[in-house]
Amino acid sequence: MDHKYTNALIRETSPYLLQHAHNPVNWEAWHPEVLERAQKENKPLLISIGYAACHWCHVMEHECFEDEEVAKIMNENFINIKIDREERPDVDQIYMDALQMMTGSGGWPLNIVALPDGRPFWGATYVPKNNWIQSLNKLTELYKEDPEKIIGYASDLERGIKAINLVENNAAAPSFDMIALDSAVQKWSTYFDTFLGGYKRAPKFMMPNNLDFLLHYATSQNKEGIMQYVDTTLTRMAYGGIYDHVGGGFSRYSVDTKWHVPHFEKMLYDNGQLTSLYAKAYAVTKNPLYKTTVEQTIAFVLEELSDENGGFYSSLDADSLTETGELEEGAYYVWAKGELEQLLGTDFEIFQEYFNINSYGAWEDHYVLIRDKPAEEIAERHGMPIDLLKEKIKSSLTLLKKERSKRNKPRLDDKILTSWNGLMLKGLLDAHRYLGNPAYLKMALRNAEFIKNEMLRPSGGLYRNHKNGKSTINAFLEDYATTVEAFIALYEVTFDQEWLSLAKSLTDHTIDHFDDTESGMLFFTSDEDASLIRRTIESNDNVISSSNSIMAHNLLKLHKLYPKEGYGERVHLMLKNVQDNFGENGQSFANWMHLVLFENLNFYEIAVVGKAYESLGSTIAAQYIPNSILVGTEKEGELELLKNRYTEEETLIYACIEGSCKLPVTKVEQLLQQL
Repeated sequence: MDHKYTNALIRETSPYLLQHAHNPVNWEAWHPEVLERAQKENKPLLISIGYAACHWCHVMEHECFEDEEVAKIMNENFINIKIDREERPDVDQIYMDALQMMTGSGGWPLNIVALPDGRPFWGATYVPKNNWIQSLNKLTELYKEDPEKIIGYASDLERGIKAINLVENNAAAPSFDMIALDSAVQKWSTYFDTFLGGYKRAPKFMMPNNLDFLLHYATSQNKEGIMQYVDTTLTRMAYGGIYDHVGGGFSRYSVDTKWHVPHFEKMLYDNGQLTSLYAKAYAVTKNPLYKTTVEQTIAFVLEELSDENGGFYSSLDADSLTETGELEEGAYYVWAKGELEQLLGTDFEIFQEYFNINSYGAWEDHYVLIRDKPAEEIAERHGMPIDLLKEKIKSSLTLLKKERSKRNKPRLDDKILTSWNGLMLKGLLDAHRYLGNPAYLKMALRNAEFIKNEMLRPSGGLYRNHKNGKSTINAFLEDYATTVEAFIALYEVTFDQEWLSLAKSLTDHTIDHFDDTESGMLFFTSDEDASLIRRTIESNDNVISSSNSIMAHNLLKLHKLYPKEGYGERVHLMLKNVQDNFGENGQSFANWMHLVLFENLNFYEIAVVGKAYESLGSTIAAQYIPNSILVGTEKEGELELLKNRYTEEETLIYACIEGSCKLPVTKVEQLLQQL
């Protein structure tokens, strides 16, 4: 296909950057030589950040970046840089903080105008064409006529960007106790939507780390009200339109309060974390809905996001082409009533009630499938055996999936990111642990081998990105954090020392290259990377837990196995550094708050030694015991916990705290009583 324009992005591998490779804008990728040229030419930078599955990024591209009039203004007055936020979260974090300081809000596309050295002085998200032109003309005029004013503003903003990211060493503070934790959760719970789940607001994000902590808190403290809220939220999410009932998997968030109409993009990081969450919730409740949700989500990832080499792709776009060739959000997923009637025939009546093909499920002359009641209630109303109802629904969904496959599919972002693969790997391992499906372990091992073979750098450490057989970009803290977490989890279900050794070596590399010696926290970027406006310290848990909180969990588990390495002291300090936030902002520090439970309650090292170590180990692993790490061997292991514990006659199970063990037992039931 011939293109009128081709810019420097044609040399990139990111699907998002390649989407813009034929814009008339002279886009460049974020490279040091581009920044150097901007300073030589004394041109401001116009930095536009987005990602392949972003709906409003596509809209602004069509309205502005494909427009020759707009491109002329941009090319004459700016050095134009396009960034895939998923490839370069380090850059995105800084400019998102700048935008929020300037405007009070954020989002993507994230458009920043900065001095040639990268210091920002103007920002916006989506801007329509005429407003964009007006803004660029005014900024160009101001830059030429009053540069000192812009430099002064950029300098002030730079100080603010650095100041809001400071984390102070809080070693002298008293530790956060259970009374304070109870108070923090009580305050947090005032935001709960106890009827529809989630929080009392729209849009609604799923926030897996929030629910993961609340599940842990509710079970350890016997908080029935909190557990009921978790169940309500998980059920409503799985019932909602945010969940793809036809093909499995979750979209990013719902625009309404009832989880009905999603922002239709499907991200690997959401589905990896939600696989973990629903698997754990199944272990606690044995709710078959949670099991089905796990199974169907993994089936979606296997079908739509799996590379033949064992890696997982990043996302499916929110938009897809309609029959008339127009890109439209949700076109692949929504249904017309007449279409459903024709496809389902006599089964339409029961399907209509089950998935609310009525005013409750309507959206813009179409329907987004949503449930609002248990299958048993519908079966009883129709005088139908529950098994027959489920068979009819399953048959109808199979028909719809076959029909949907004839539509234009959403675009795929087929880059493979280490951190998101770590999250999906952990999801598969939790699914294997708690559902007992060996196929999930097989998938997990393939993915772990991919990470080991393709994402480990020859010089040590990790790459972030893999595309077209090539691994690139020095990994960020989140890549190390999720990979270490997943490798520890992989050891816990295989007892293969290789994965634990890899987890430890990657952790040691992280401490060597990401350490902030002043605060005891870890920087987001390595000391091997080119410097930006600041070295970010990520501590807030968002839709993905912060890289520091995940690493704190990893360090705690490794401390239990390698107590002489000093990992435990670092965890204690990291927790103290952020604990002042828990009382006022629990939901943004949910992953950290597990550590309060671990510090105030017992955390167990569980060791299984003997011939039956694998079968007993898998039985223990299937129990929901978040305050534990599981190790095992047939005879002698490399770990101190596994030495001098073997007896030939039987397999023994030890429950230990900081290496001090209770009397060994031979049955899992006896272990659970000890815990």
